[in-house]
Amino acid sequence: MSTPITAKLVSELRERSGAGMMDCKKALTETNGDIDAAAELLRKTGLAKADKKADRVAAEGRISVAQGGGQAVMVEINSETDFVAKAPNFVEFTDKIAQDALKASAGTVEALKAASHVDGGTVEEAAKAQTATIGEKIDVRRVARVANDGPLAVYSHGGKIGVIVALKGGSEELAKGVAMHVAAMNPPYVKAEDVPADFVAKEKEIALAAMSDKEKNKPADILDKIISGKINKIVSEVTLMGQPYVLDTNVTVGDALKKEGAEVVASIRLAVGEGIEKVQEDYLAEVAKAMQV
Repeated sequence: MSTPITAKLVSELRERSGAGMMDCKKALTETNGDIDAAAELLRKTGLAKADKKADRVAAEGRISVAQGGGQAVMVEINSETDFVAKAPNFVEFTDKIAQDALKASAGTVEALKAASHVDGGTVEEAAKAQTATIGEKIDVRRVARVANDGPLAVYSHGGKIGVIVALKGGSEELAKGVAMHVAAMNPPYVKAEDVPADFVAKEKEIALAAMSDKEKNKPADILDKIISGKINKIVSEVTLMGQPYVLDTNVTVGDALKKEGAEVVASIRLAVGEGIEKVQEDYLAEVAKAMQV
């Protein structure tokens, strides 16, 4: 006797297997609504369908980090849904990939995919196996690696943001604090000299246009000081060195580094899905759509 295939049943299988809605509905149809048999069917047929998921958008996922032997790495592994990204088995998988990257000293995606996976085969093969098992496209998207003889820190904020900071001078504790700051504030530039001249010119133009007629009529040297003050404030806001340090807002990051005689030699920040065009779709609407097809 078959069990009616309802939206609730499809959702339950979706949560249990991590497979796509249409795959769940088809599996339930083929097994007459037997959810256990449908789950087994999805596992058996997953590998054959893995390559068909290549055109899907994987914009969720996780940043995993690893550090050791004077190097630090971050990897971004993408999934299609946040549900999968938070699953314990996916978290374990991405952490293993980070360790693979560290062991192989992989600094490019190509090198990482070709690297040996801790559970056997290559990282690329492991990702394809995950796609088959989970039922979503799993993509090894980015890797970042920094080697440093001095203080080095890698920081992950909830698996959604990863940062590597390397210092010349200072301490590991300071490097970790700066990494936490970069994760929180995401400064576009490290120091004032890094800020593009066209950005500064545009801000000067905006600052001048925003001034009152009374201010514009001040002597040229005073007007220049007013404009310079405004620009210096803006530059401080967009540079790591000029921002108030999140661990002690009474000083800037630059001040904290200077106190320990340190300077930043590398600062890399990755956030899950940045630069990927995400398809916004309501979860319940996805269930309803699957039931109507």
